[in-house]
Amino acid sequence: MAIVKNAVMERLGAGKIAASFNVSRLRTVEIPQIAKACGFHWIFIDLEHSTMDLDMAGQICAAALPTAVTPIVRVPEGDVNRAARILDAGAQGVIFPHVQNAVEARAFTAACRFPPIGTRSLIYGGPQLEYENLPPGEVMAGINGETLVVMMIETPEAVANAAEIAAVDGVDLLLVGGSDLSATMGIAGQFSHPDFLAAIDTVIAAAKGAGKWPGLGGIYDEAILPDFADRGMRFFLGGADMSFILAGGKSRGAFFNGLSV
Repeated sequence: MAIVKNAVMERLGAGKIAASFNVSRLRTVEIPQIAKACGFHWIFIDLEHSTMDLDMAGQICAAALPTAVTPIVRVPEGDVNRAARILDAGAQGVIFPHVQNAVEARAFTAACRFPPIGTRSLIYGGPQLEYENLPPGEVMAGINGETLVVMMIETPEAVANAAEIAAVDGVDLLLVGGSDLSATMGIAGQFSHPDFLAAIDTVIAAAKGAGKWPGLGGIYDEAILPDFADRGMRFFLGGADMSFILAGGKSRGAFFNGLSV
């Protein structure tokens, strides 16, 4: 029995791509197995833009741990209480949206890290510990090392502060929210615009300069995604549950409506 390893952190450490199965509409503990069957590496459980409650999110996280599909949860803006609780429930990472500066990043990170890095309250025997009561020092160091803390960069201000956000001790990854960033730049949805690409490069350089990982969400066009991988992005939001259902459903519906009888 041991602390469950964070498979996404291992992938990123090896320089590999890590792509998510995004969850906002589905409500089932089968999600991790579905994501694994589809070839995804982590689950993006969205508590910012969904009505999912913390209990359901926690059940999905706990169910994910034996599958090696890493459960990572986006909490509502600044919600450190929910962040700590979902980590207790089994999440192996937390994503904080709309982070603007290092002051915010330090406060959010502290809530997710055990001492001496942060102020998170000690847990005993949870799912990440495979329900073993390990010594406190082993729990704190072990879970700290397997928890991914992500700050979202979604405004020009955040881009300008990306280097100082990345430098915060305990931050692992800067995740560009492509939709919101382009919107706040006044070029909504223009993901090939030179100004948007310059912002992307700034964030990638800031992350790498601090020894952290860069990531990208909100962009799902397969024609342009390879360019972002070539620029250095490794952590991607892969696509949402409802979009997958609609794509498959529409394809099959078109097939039946096209049959000649």
